[in-house]
Amino acid sequence: MTKKQAAHEAVRRLKAAYPDAICSLESTQPHELLIATRLSAQCTDARVNIVTQVLFDKYRTIHDFAAADLADVEQIVHPCGLYKTKARDIIAMCRMLETDFHSAVPDQMEALLKLPGIGRKTANLVLGDVYGKPAVVCDTHCIRITNHLGLTDTKDPLKCETQLRAVLPPEESNDFCHRLVLHGRAVCKARSPQCQGCCLKDICKTGRKA
Repeated sequence: MTKKQAAHEAVRRLKAAYPDAICSLESTQPHELLIATRLSAQCTDARVNIVTQVLFDKYRTIHDFAAADLADVEQIVHPCGLYKTKARDIIAMCRMLETDFHSAVPDQMEALLKLPGIGRKTANLVLGDVYGKPAVVCDTHCIRITNHLGLTDTKDPLKCETQLRAVLPPEESNDFCHRLVLHGRAVCKARSPQCQGCCLKDICKTGRKA
């Protein structure tokens, strides 16, 4: 089986196992997804969702965040960790959205990467979830599991993204990454992968050895 064949088979099996491929970060507007993803660095999505309930209720628009008091945002996002850096980035990115992008989240990778605190993982998530473009979100689950499967052979996010784009159906790539997160939490856990009950076991390099 070639890598491309294995990738297509993994897509098919994960789609059957996790039909609802949705982002676990809760948001209703594009800028909220940007902010929630920035807050998720070194923090669980569950905790981020608790914090953003308060944050998005108080600051509803890009302008609200651009004009926000730094100390107040710091206090609200404190439970997410690295709160000073995250609060600063949130306000700065919204100010740039307001001044440089007419208060709209851009739909191009190059533009998204200009925003303070935004890297390729966040940019890909926005491009895929908001704009429906082919996207590969290389978080820790994606990198770990695709390495196990033999679809990738690197822990570098950009290299992993490049390798996956070469084998994944573009229209499936974004949902595939969401399903990898679900699979990583439920079955292919970092410390104790449950290979015996894994739907990918026979097409996985690690699973076949278990």
